[in-house]
Amino acid sequence: MSILWEKSESWRWIVRKTRDSKPFFFVFATVCGVVPGIIGYCVMQVTNSSNPQLEAQLRQNARPESVMMGKVNQERLAEYLGELKRKEDTNDRYVAALRGETLTRKPYVRIQPIPKENTTEADKDTKIDKAQKK
Repeated sequence: MSILWEKSESWRWIVRKTRDSKPFFFVFATVCGVVPGIIGYCVMQVTNSSNPQLEAQLRQNARPESVMMGKVNQERLAEYLGELKRKEDTNDRYVAALRGETLTRKPYVRIQPIPKENTTEADKDTKIDKAQKK
């Protein structure tokens, strides 16, 4: 800011005016907040596509992982919104999350531990190799 203060006469004028005049300060603050907001809103409206053909094409070309994650997220959101609609106490959801547990694997069963990972063939091979080296 000191570079602006030293080099720019217009910046010094703005600082003096905002210091000396409350109405100017509020007008300047409003312009600094509202103008970028209006510009951002206009950019979002111009770049937002509500073309049904484009949406259908993007959904058709989606990767299977994206489709699966979309379905999972939709199911989780539906479950959570259902709990809120039924006015259930959802604090246990946060307690379970702190413990590393999840509540969405089996419907209607609240707290469930995360299942242990199964050993794969590669893990079995490394255990056999270690045993043979001993």
